[in-house]
Amino acid sequence: MLDFGDHSSSTITAKAWDAFNAKNQPVAQGYAKKCIELYQAKAVEMQKAIAPAPPTVKEEIQKQWALNDVGTCYFILGQSLEAEGKAKEAAAAFKFLVENLSLAQCWDTKGWFWKPVDGARERAKALEFEALDEAK
Repeated sequence: MLDFGDHSSSTITAKAWDAFNAKNQPVAQGYAKKCIELYQAKAVEMQKAIAPAPPTVKEEIQKQWALNDVGTCYFILGQSLEAEGKAKEAAAAFKFLVENLSLAQCWDTKGWFWKPVDGARERAKALEFEALDEAK
């Protein structure tokens, strides 16, 4: 059974990362899906409110908590599904991130923000090409 802690998006996202880094894909997916379930509507709302350009100051970026955490969870979900060989499902997760949460940013413990959409776009394209190759 998964422990969602205080049910905050940041707690659930951290648990998803920890499980993914421990190569525990079912648990990583469980946490990622819970964050998405709880906060996706707010994340999409935040994306629309700041489009077309995301904030660049740390404090302003952090105010977009749902967008950042749900976008990160879609990235984790895609990575985790891909690690299990579930290319179609992984591509769908990456595609949702690219199309709906492209302004999400994720804090790296090394001291900067990175954009999950960059990795998601690359992986979605790669998975689409792999699917085309398999169809031949």
